[in-house]
Parts: sequence; structure tokens; C-alpha cells
Amino acid sequence: MVGDDMEFKKKDKMKELIETMNACSLIELEGIPISPQLGENIELLKKMFADCSDFVIRDFRQKNSVRAIAVFVDGLIDTKEVNSALKSLMVLEDGDEDIKVIEESLLPVSQMGRVDDYKKLLQAVLSGDTGILVEGNTEALTLGIRGAEKRSVNEPEGEAVVRGPREGFIENIRTNTSMLRRKLRTPRLKMKSLVVGRETNTNLVVAFLDGIADPEIVQEVTVRISKINLDAVLESGYIEEMIQDNTYSPFPQVMYTERPDTVAAALLEGRVAIFVDGTPMVLIVPVTFWMMMQASEDYYERFQMATLVRLLRYVFLIISLITPALYVAITTYHQQMLPTTLLLSIAAARESIPFPAIVEALIMEISFEALREAGIRLPKTVGQAVSILGALVVGQAAVQAGIVSAPMVIVVSLTGIASFTVPHFNASISLRMLRFPIMIAASILGIYGMLVLLLLILGHMANLRSFGVPYLSPLGPMSIGDLKDVLIRAPWSMMEKRPSFLGVQNARRMNDGFANSIQQRGGQSGVTGNRHPNEEGES
Repeated sequence: MVGDDMEFKKKDKMKELIETMNACSLIELEGIPISPQLGENIELLKKMFADCSDFVIRDFRQKNSVRAIAVFVDGLIDTKEVNSALKSLMVLEDGDEDIKVIEESLLPVSQMGRVDDYKKLLQAVLSGDTGILVEGNTEALTLGIRGAEKRSVNEPEGEAVVRGPREGFIENIRTNTSMLRRKLRTPRLKMKSLVVGRETNTNLVVAFLDGIADPEIVQEVTVRISKINLDAVLESGYIEEMIQDNTYSPFPQVMYTERPDTVAAALLEGRVAIFVDGTPMVLIVPVTFWMMMQASEDYYERFQMATLVRLLRYVFLIISLITPALYVAITTYHQQMLPTTLLLSIAAARESIPFPAIVEALIMEISFEALREAGIRLPKTVGQAVSILGALVVGQAAVQAGIVSAPMVIVVSLTGIASFTVPHFNASISLRMLRFPIMIAASILGIYGMLVLLLLILGHMANLRSFGVPYLSPLGPMSIGDLKDVLIRAPWSMMEKRPSFLGVQNARRMNDGFANSIQQRGGQSGVTGNRHPNEEGES
């Protein structure tokens, strides 16, 4: 009796939708069953998609005269495949009114599913599938014959490498997951599908390696995404901001990348990747600050070169963060720290400058940021030239006009160049933002104010978490075994274990003793000297 009452309520709700509704979101259709009367289904779909010229309802009859319809969105489907599927029902076979028989015997489509309510049906159709509804059935078929136009796979411009794969993700989520699958050819690679956004119904995929990733982190990622209640998710940045631990922190707690090899490497360490349909940017969690200073090329070059380049990045990280503030503090409060000759040179350069050092620094830093932003927004053919020429012209003109001093131009230029060495753009933005409060603190209290603010920033980073993982791991808290891939990059033969601070299930990534096995054998098959002649006298 209770089940019958539920059915009556669902049917009444469907009739109410047909009578009163012109359009609605898919959430409102949850639990509304597909009617066995095809006429009601057609009427509901026509009302719902009124004035939608791209939504097609193709009415046809099978060879046994059973009425059916195909529903799809023009431009999202492969027309030839749809025609072939309809031909199988209309001409080539005798037809059948049972949807299960049609699925199992009549349609030559590899990807097919059955749905029993309108939310699931329209979710599939609006994602590019084709829906088949047959008279007398309370279920519909969804055919995975998508054919929308998509961008070709190219090298990501923001993460170019000298050595490494040249392919990057595109805006199609299935193309992206297939690129990852080609990197990780294992059944351990799991991909959970989710849908977010009341109006956009954006498809998401949470990818991880079963048996390696911490199940609690995977569960936490899934729960946070499931709780998102936005009307639209147009890019992965929406997801990033909604699931991060501390929204108001200037430091990124989610990393994004366009490179399949970077995602594969992250998953092999025990992290989780989030694919979002419609964007080439794939999110990776949890992350640490040290990840932001690592590039994929670090693992493709020899470890000596990778270590040298990585240490160079950290040096330039410090330069980009504190150089303008240090210049302001020394020229304002701590002139005694400079050699006399250098002090006289700076004093002579600043003699005609009407502004204090902090105003001078702010003018140049803001101008430099404006030129950098303009270079990004301008067309590619002229953007780089405009930014370079703009910096030269503005800097030279400002010095000649006596607005800023030549040493300040040198400091700001060095700072700008140093900030470009940070591999990930969102980490570089954080440093650019923090540069301004550090300069202001230096102008008020000199080096003391600068150091106090740096200590506060370091304390904030020590307290920060990314999905429960300390942001400064493995330095804070200290994990000696994981320091082989932080400030330096140890040889692959020494990195036998995955990062322990991620709570991975399988910590070992290679066999014991591999590091010394080749050296102990003394070369190939233990041969260290010249080969002996064989019986035929060959040498």
C-alpha cells in the first residue's frame, strides 16, 4: 500500500509538471518516473525544452509498429552513429517493445545504460548522450555516442618543458581521463563520477590509486565536493575555492595542472586528482608548499641538475619576496649596513627623488604588475613585446623624470625576474601579494618589522592544512625519510618509499636494495673486464 501511494504521488507530480511548468532544473525532476505512455513523455519534454532549437525529439516507429522517440542535443552527438542506431530499430530488425530486449539484442552501441527517472535521463542527454524512449516502458536507454567538437591535444603553454611529454589536458573530461589512463595502465586507478551545479550539471571525476591513496582523504574529497550547492560550476577554480581548508589564506592549498604526467606522478604518491568537465585544469590534493616549487622536469633530468635548479628556485623565491622590502628598510632606517661607496652611490641617485623609498617602491611594483597583467591580456603576438617595451620605456622615463631612482628600478626588475622562477602560477601570485605588506612593514619598523611579519607568515604556514596534511610537511613536522625530495632531489634509486605524511597504504614504490644492486654486480651480468674469445675464435 505504501509503495502504491508513492507511485500515485509521483504520477500526480508528473501531471502537475506537464500542466504548470515551462522549464525547471534537473533537481526538481529527481524521482519523477518515466511514463509508460509515450505521449506524456513527449508533452513533458516539449514543454520543458520550449524555445530550445538545439534539442531534438525524433519520433519514429520500429518495424513492428511500436512507437518510440530519440532525444538528443544537436551538436553534442555523433550524427552518423545516431542514424545507425535508429536504422537498427526501424529497418534492420523486427523490433521489440521490451526495452531490455532492445538493449541486449537490437542496438549496435558499445556504451549503453538504462534509466528510470527524468533527472538521470536528461542529465545524460544534456551531457551528449542520446535517449531512447519506447511506448509501454518505464525505463529509457541512454546511448553513449557523443561527437561534440573539441580542441586538439597540445603542449600546455603555462607548463612547458625542455624534456618530457608534450601533451596537455583539454576541455573534454573523457579525453582527459583517457590520457591519465594511458599513463597508469592498472585496475588500481579508480575514477568516481560526480555531478555539481544546479544549472550547469557539471561532470566531475575523482581519481585515485586504490591501495595507495589514504581512504580517509579520498572520502573527505568526495564529501566536500558533494556538499557544494552552487547553481553553476564553469571551471575548476569554483571547486578549488569551495573545498580548500582555509579560504582566507593567501597560500594555495590545492594545486592545478594541465599535464597528465604531473597528475600521474601525484597519484602514485598517494594524492587525489579532481577532473572537471569544460576545463583543462586538473586539481590535485592534498598539497604542500614544497610541491609548488617543484616542476615535472625535475624528475626527468639527472638528479644533480634537478637539485641545482631547485636550490636556485628557493634562492630566487627569497629574493622575490623580500628584496624590495629590504631595500626600503636599509635606505630608510639602516644606512649603516651599506658600504660607504654603495651608500654614497644610492644617496646620489635618490638626491632628486621627491618621494620616500616606500612610495617609490610601491609606484614601481604596481607599474610592473600592471605591465605584467597587460602582457597577459593582450593578444599573444603583441603582448610580450608591449610588456618588454613598456617596462623599458616606463622605467627609463621615470628615472629621467626624477620620479624613481635607478637602484629602485634594478631592485624591482630583479624581483620580477625572480618571481618568474616559481613553477606554479598560483604560488607566484601568493608571493606577489605578500610582497606589498612586507614592504609596508619594512617602511614602518625597518628590518625588525619585516622579520616580525615574515615570522607571522611562517607561523601561518605551519598552522595551515591541506585536507588534514600539514602545509610544511615534511619539514614541519619533521620527517627525515621524506627530505629526499624537498630542497634537493635525490636519485631515483634512493627514493624507495612514498611520502609517509600522506598516510599511504603502500609506502614502498620499489624493491629493497635496488640502489646498490647494479654497482654490486659491477656492470652488465657482473662482467667487469674484456670478453673472452669464444670457441670459433671470435673476440
